[in-house]
Amino acid sequence: MKLSFTKMHGCGNNYIYFNCFDQTVPNPEELSVRLSEPHFGIGGDGIILISPSDKADAQMRIFNADGSEGKMCGNGIRCVGKYLYDNGMTGGRTTVKVDTLSGVKTLELAVKDGKMLSARVDMGAAILAPQDIPVDMEGDSVIGAPLVVDEKVYHITCVSMGNPHCVIFLTEDIDGLDLARIGPKFEHHALFPERVNTEFVNVLPDGSLKMRVWERGSGETWACGTGACAVGVAAVLMGYAAKDEDITVHLRGGDLTVRYTDETVFMTGAATTVFKGEIEI
Repeated sequence: MKLSFTKMHGCGNNYIYFNCFDQTVPNPEELSVRLSEPHFGIGGDGIILISPSDKADAQMRIFNADGSEGKMCGNGIRCVGKYLYDNGMTGGRTTVKVDTLSGVKTLELAVKDGKMLSARVDMGAAILAPQDIPVDMEGDSVIGAPLVVDEKVYHITCVSMGNPHCVIFLTEDIDGLDLARIGPKFEHHALFPERVNTEFVNVLPDGSLKMRVWERGSGETWACGTGACAVGVAAVLMGYAAKDEDITVHLRGGDLTVRYTDETVFMTGAATTVFKGEIEI
């Protein structure tokens, strides 16, 4: 059986995309593990299925590199918007709706010469209630709370953007972190019943934020859109940034712009098509 695919990335957060309007992808959990492997597969952070939806222009389903299904991916949804527009599936409209496990998200596309260059995504309201993130702590929110991991005290701020995030602001340069060692200790900590994505952040002199991210099910990735949103929200909650102003977040794969308002969180960034191909499974 042969499947057509498109390799795309948003700030280096790269997935293998399958158009399921005209083909069926069997066993996506197993296929994601196989194809994400860089030496014997295509290589990537997972696979994303673009399928018909009865309440949006398309539905996206995300499968991480370990086969687990994710609820939402901010970089992935921009690539879905680009795929739909560039392939003539929006009727030329630059406002696109995508159905996810975290609800329907609206994208405003910036286009040039018939191609989408970037998108502003309405990511929905930030979720701060611990039971809804989920994180096993009491209270109305988790902001700067101490947590001991590997005999070190970290101060965590927890946010859900459709998936759970644990944000940690550090004074030491995050470039020197052994993320492969410390990341799994947060991901599988008993405090997080559904595991967690963890962002380690430096506040730079100009007020912008530099982050590295350990994603549940994928390990360290070059970018995480929902993670950048969570970092922007956490920065406001911790007093490092202002609400309803653009916040620049520097990721390993590029920059995203986040704006946290009383009603929602907006994320703006580029999306890139790398190549198209066909694989026999």
